[in-house]
Amino acid sequence: MSDRPPLPPFTRETAARKVQAAEDAWNTRDPHRVALAYSEDSVWRNRDTFLTGRAEIVAFLTAKWARERDYALRKDLWAFDGDRIAVRFQYECRDADGQWWRSYGNELWEFDEHGLMARREASINDVPITEGERRILGARPEAGYGRSFPLQ
Repeated sequence: MSDRPPLPPFTRETAARKVQAAEDAWNTRDPHRVALAYSEDSVWRNRDTFLTGRAEIVAFLTAKWARERDYALRKDLWAFDGDRIAVRFQYECRDADGQWWRSYGNELWEFDEHGLMARREASINDVPITEGERRILGARPEAGYGRSFPLQ
């Protein structure tokens, strides 16, 4: 098994790098690429869905991004300790009817010794927005790395 740096225990700098790497990967909307950051037996709770393993993660993300069109995400490091990172995030997408949504959430991550995420728990709330209220327009430019985003 190959390592996926940065590895725990995390410092503020390495935790922030891990968060930005996750944001960058999720913004590709490539389920196979994203799943490589998780251990083979990774366990997830995403809202009311429980998953185990990369195959279930790929299937979940494939369905998610088929529903959530024009998905764009921002993640922000909230806290870290040892092999754990807490993140707050927001993403925007539109549904098949053209309704735009901003989703607010928090994630708890736990990593194995190889730097793969072994556990992910996500709580998420959705708020309808108009297209004019959008503020997350594609992947974050590198100049914006490390910058926090507004709550509302």
